Amino acid sequence: MPPSDRSGAPDLSALYQDIILDHYRRPRNSGKLDTPDERITRKNPFCGDMIELQLTFDGDRVREARFTGQGCAISQASASMMTQLVEGKSVAELEQLAADFTRLVSEGKATGADPSLGELRAFSGVARLPNRHLCALLAWGALTEALLHHG
Repeated sequence: MPPSDRSGAPDLSALYQDIILDHYRRPRNSGKLDTPDERITRKNPFCGDMIELQLTFDGDRVREARFTGQGCAISQASASMMTQLVEGKSVAELEQLAADFTRLVSEGKATGADPSLGELRAFSGVARLPNRHLCALLAWGALTEALLHHG
């Protein structure tokens, strides 16, 4: 059961923080692919966070996604959640998902209710922290670059 605030309503900020920390501590799809179709490395010049994204494709759909990296909980959790969502999706679907997530990070709760974002809604609070936007978007920049190369 999610933590609640003083009114008894679920405390979404605590729940979201728990989701981010869980993905940071136990990243999903962490590792390397044997023969990726695309391999993109991105580094945040301001803090040193780094992500290497590897993808394999079946036509225009992502078959597998893996990442390696180092950095803060926000950058690593974002990569973990992203790799879970991209598998099986088409390039067009992923372009839309990347645009929706970018909007979530920059605008916050205005788009945070979008159910297609799933656990990514945990990043809605990053909108209040402009110096963390690049952390949350690091893996997504790698994904966008990989999609451009693949297309």
